[in-house]
Amino acid sequence: MERQARRSGPTAVVSGSATRRTGKAGEDTTGDATDQDGASQLNRLLGRADLRAVPEARRALRELLEGWGKPGRSETAELLTSELVTNALVHTDDDAVLTATVSSSGLRVEVRDSAARRPRPTAPIADEGTHGRGLVLVESLADTWGVRAQGGGKVVWFELGAGAA
Repeated sequence: MERQARRSGPTAVVSGSATRRTGKAGEDTTGDATDQDGASQLNRLLGRADLRAVPEARRALRELLEGWGKPGRSETAELLTSELVTNALVHTDDDAVLTATVSSSGLRVEVRDSAARRPRPTAPIADEGTHGRGLVLVESLADTWGVRAQGGGKVVWFELGAGAA
């Protein structure tokens, strides 16, 4: 299912756990992750098929979201982020990029990969354990989510408002 993004912007790739802010003319600076709107951003390159990136992404997001939103919002964000990261690493043959942007009003998480195949939430099959539930969770828990083509691949994203519970 595709949903319309309320806002979008360029995604910069930063290896490691650096944060990035974007200046007026679109120039990027690494360091203090706060821009003029009070938004902070996490950019992380996720190595191909490296599932160790899943808990590392959760930890980095937890640090980014410290003190953000109503109780439980950070945990929901971590869960949904780990689902998108896992999908990108398990179902593609290349690196992926995680971008999370948080402001006082909300959070937007994007995972970009090189596979053009669009994911679709499907009803999980009882005999498959926990396999196949990731996008169903994203669809149920995110305020909005979607998929958009980018280059030869795609970006799967979700948004959570800070105040919703």
